[in-house]
Amino acid sequence: MRRLASLLTAVLALLAAAPDARAAGAVLVMNSAAASLSVLDMATLRETRRIPVLREPHHWALTPDGRDLLVGDTVGNELLFLDPVTFALRRRLPVADPYQLGFSPDGKFLVVNGLARAQIDIYDAGTYALVKRFKIKSMPSHMDFSPDSAVVYISLQGTGRLVAIDLRRMAILWDKPVGPAPAGVMVQNGHVLVANMGADDLSVVDPADGRVLSHIRTGRGAHQLFRSPDRKLIYVNNRIDSTIVVLDAASLKEIRSYKLPGGPDDIQFAPDGHIWVTMRFAHKVAVLDPKTGDYTTIETGRSPHGIFLNPRAVAAP
Repeated sequence: MRRLASLLTAVLALLAAAPDARAAGAVLVMNSAAASLSVLDMATLRETRRIPVLREPHHWALTPDGRDLLVGDTVGNELLFLDPVTFALRRRLPVADPYQLGFSPDGKFLVVNGLARAQIDIYDAGTYALVKRFKIKSMPSHMDFSPDSAVVYISLQGTGRLVAIDLRRMAILWDKPVGPAPAGVMVQNGHVLVANMGADDLSVVDPADGRVLSHIRTGRGAHQLFRSPDRKLIYVNNRIDSTIVVLDAASLKEIRSYKLPGGPDDIQFAPDGHIWVTMRFAHKVAVLDPKTGDYTTIETGRSPHGIFLNPRAVAAP
């Protein structure tokens, strides 16, 4: 009995000392100019493997049930269905020019923006059957949804406009000018915030009719907006100035900013408080400590764009 207890104690000690890849977690980076996905180990801050794709991966969306991670390969004209823990490829789905994609909050629809083909496709999220296609004048870019899933707001980067689409009637509600080269979109406090990449600000838009109510200066190349996990802060990346500006989510007043040379693009928040940022022009990912402003960089493929972080994911091959 004493020997059994000693053996059990030894086994438990070995398990406690053994490295746990799942506990460390992993990050998946979409290298848009390298036809690949980089897997980064969150513990060692190193790239552990690189997954080839057809042509040009940009953005991702997690299915409402959390089972599949969808990555859009725009020039490859397909969606990749990956295991969000192992990043193993489960299947491919032919889809035209899937640049940006997102599921409606109620899980009924998948919206896909075809930036190069100037089209917005609405799919049934259960069957992935095409429900409606909207031909747009130029470059549908980013999106966000109304909380009730009734409307999707999409920036039209090539025309400086924002379009609102009624997902219940599958009809365009309005299409209004908002600013030069609009990109990131966020529904916040009863308004729609739009990052104007061709300027240095955000447009605050009335969701009822598309009127621009005011502007918030953040920096040149204002590109995308991200909420902190506690939803109290909004992070805005400015690709030309190479800064990230932090706004109070309630007042939209600037709290602080960070300088990250290399064109900060997409952002993910880690449970330990660090912020992972793709550096589009530097071909790296930055891991930022928001308390100090210090950061470490990790080499990736060329032009890293979308980034997905999963504390349960496995970094090892």
